[in-house]
Amino acid sequence: MTTISAQTGSTSSAPTAAAAGTWLLGDRTVNRLGFGAMRLMMGPNGTEGDRDTAVAVLRRAVELGVNHIDTAAFYFSPRRSANELINTALAPYSEDLVITTKVGPGRGPSGDWLDAARPEQLRGQVEENIRQLGLDHLDVVNLRIGEGLERGSGSLADRFGALAELREAGLVRHLGISNVTAEHLTEALAIAPVVCVQNQYGLTARREDDALVDLCAEHGIAFVPFFAIASGIPGQTPPGASTSPDAAVEAAVEEIARNHGATPAQVRLAWTLHRGEHLLAIPGTSNPAHLEENVAAGELRLTDEERARLDTIR
Repeated sequence: MTTISAQTGSTSSAPTAAAAGTWLLGDRTVNRLGFGAMRLMMGPNGTEGDRDTAVAVLRRAVELGVNHIDTAAFYFSPRRSANELINTALAPYSEDLVITTKVGPGRGPSGDWLDAARPEQLRGQVEENIRQLGLDHLDVVNLRIGEGLERGSGSLADRFGALAELREAGLVRHLGISNVTAEHLTEALAIAPVVCVQNQYGLTARREDDALVDLCAEHGIAFVPFFAIASGIPGQTPPGASTSPDAAVEAAVEEIARNHGATPAQVRLAWTLHRGEHLLAIPGTSNPAHLEENVAAGELRLTDEERARLDTIR
């Protein structure tokens, strides 16, 4: 396992995202190690990050074989927009790049969160993402329900049905759902094909979704966890995250990391990828060295014993 210097970002042999293998998002083949754009605008301690660095991180991600980027129009800070950064850094886009975005939540110009979009408002959100990214259509759109990290409840039929109509109209190529339960997946599948489910999930967070992960595998649907690294790590836990691991858990992860010459974060990502061939990791960062570490995790192969040890963690 090749680790990356957090100070210099240098490596003697930089692995690429292809080492993690591939999966299909509908008819699009992507490397299973992707990139989440939410943290692009953030610098140290949650401050607004440097724009040029964010652009450089995106370009380096693609150089390292990342061809699946997750974003949303509601990812913005006072002077930064994830979609605009992606457009600036990567347009014109390569043919193999798949950009996944989310609709449902919304934010006003000042950043205040708005009520979840009604079915008739989803077209406007889709078109906003298309404009910001400079595209003619969106590759994949996830309907995100609920607030923050709280799972959505109630039926999604009206909203998912509205997105299915936009798919038929050619504005959207493929559909997914986010922040959902197994019941939501069953409901959505009765309306239109679902290519991915995107939920918070990691070694020490939301393990109640183990069954949903397996259900997605049965249907050939990609499961795309967010906060797969940060969940439960002291100092990195996002607001509302469910758990923080105890010392014994951290010790186990750190021991396995030492055995591979890797970092604990890389072990967490490797566990995510080992959870099933249909899992797509989308770790995000605005730090060039962390980007290379994340991509390098795609070549880390845990032993059967290590996987069994980690699988007992809940």
